[in-house]
Amino acid sequence: MRTCRSVEDRQANLSRRLTRATQLLRTWVDVEVEKQNRDLLASMNNRARQQLRLQQTVEGLSVAAISYYVVGLISYMVGGLPILPQWLQPKTAISVSVPLVILALWLVMWRIRRSHRKEADSQ
Repeated sequence: MRTCRSVEDRQANLSRRLTRATQLLRTWVDVEVEKQNRDLLASMNNRARQQLRLQQTVEGLSVAAISYYVVGLISYMVGGLPILPQWLQPKTAISVSVPLVILALWLVMWRIRRSHRKEADSQ
């Protein structure tokens, strides 16, 4: 009987040790997975920042390109007007329109960005 009890105690002790070793191994694996997830999220965050900077650069270039075309359209329009006041020469009208067009387009882009930010914040 003592032998059976001794074997039973040894098996119970071995079972407890295996359970503890399994838990420690599982914890170690979970920690490693969490480290990998942290690194992956940091990498994704970095890419998102780079994409945002690239998008803002493209938006700035778009404002410049659209401004160029709008000022070109204004120059065609001013050149085609038969009657202009004496004080307003076509080149002066075009020169005055450049900062106004750039400001207007920048404001439009700013409002679009702000509305996108509000949508993102509300979600």
